Amino acid sequence: MAQGEREPLIRPPALHTGDGRTASRLELFFDLAYVLVVAELATAFVDDMSWTGAGVFAGLFTAMWFSWIGFTLYANRFDTDDVVFRVIKLAATLAIAGCAASATEATGALGWAFAASFLTAHLLLAALYVRAWRHVAPARGTISVYLAAALLSSAFWAASIAVPGTARYLLWAAAVLVDVAAPVLATRHENDVPLHLEHLPERFGLLVILVLGEAVGAAVTGVHDTHWAGPSVLIAVLGFLVAAALWWNYFDVGAASSAEDLQEREDEEPDGPTTSEEDDVGERHDLFIYGHLPLTLGIAAAGVGLEELILHPSASLPSAGSWTLAVGVALFFAGAAIIVAGADHRWRTAVPWPAAAIPLVLAFGLFPIDSATAVVAIVAAAALVMAVAGTRTRRSNA
Repeated sequence: MAQGEREPLIRPPALHTGDGRTASRLELFFDLAYVLVVAELATAFVDDMSWTGAGVFAGLFTAMWFSWIGFTLYANRFDTDDVVFRVIKLAATLAIAGCAASATEATGALGWAFAASFLTAHLLLAALYVRAWRHVAPARGTISVYLAAALLSSAFWAASIAVPGTARYLLWAAAVLVDVAAPVLATRHENDVPLHLEHLPERFGLLVILVLGEAVGAAVTGVHDTHWAGPSVLIAVLGFLVAAALWWNYFDVGAASSAEDLQEREDEEPDGPTTSEEDDVGERHDLFIYGHLPLTLGIAAAGVGLEELILHPSASLPSAGSWTLAVGVALFFAGAAIIVAGADHRWRTAVPWPAAAIPLVLAFGLFPIDSATAVVAIVAAAALVMAVAGTRTRRSNA
């Protein structure tokens, strides 16, 4: 397009995987709706620190995470930022806000509202893929997989509105499994639609920042609700160190090294890869993407555990709060291990950082110490030690 010439308001989708790209303002606005859902799910978990509460939190978080993945992978390849795309994306943002408004009672009285909101977002994603299928003929093989998955998943969500109780949740689980399988099947079916490997790590990084913000917000809420009681403030400060250490581990070590490995190995691929080489590329992308599920779930869970410990600093330990904090931080490092090893395609890349942190955090975080302050301090120290060790390892390998 000539310099100074205005782009048309409506532009058909096209592949955008080779040009330089950054996350758009619309994507950032879109992410806020998902963060609202995470905040509401965390609120419900704090109110029900039981195995049932943990299961509901993890299950609904996973459903929302794969919804976010669906829109992110579409935008990574086909975002044209025209009027049609903006209207559909904003409508989806509103639908996800509906999920947030019903999240605390998604397994209760507002289950129908949660399902209807989720269904609306899924149908909008399907509409985007219909548009891409029409205009991007060379990519129809891959698009067809995503479109079929979106429609099948939507059918499960639609059916769940009409049925109560266990049957509804089984339909939700089936819908999520379809969403889980779609990216893997699309990659294995036909590798004709590459991912944009500059844009994708940035999108995940922005989501991680927002979820970390929720963990810090949980500490703030706990201090507020305890009226700045001394023990609670001390735990909150230590909890902030936990969040800061996770930020350090992800952005200075995990995200930086994995993004570099993905890009370097993509550049090393020959012009005409064999089928095994295509599968190798797809597997690296899959592990990079899916590894962010336990990582972000772990951050959110750690925030819930911190808030519970701040609210009840004198509770006998180990408690639901200490368990949730320790398991959450361990999940974070497990996700980081999948991301780093997957991007490099060598599992030994994750040893000792970040794999060594998993038993370390679980051992110290779940050790029967009769002090919430000590538990959070130990977890924070372990996370900080891993951040320093990871940074040193990465610099020595540079």
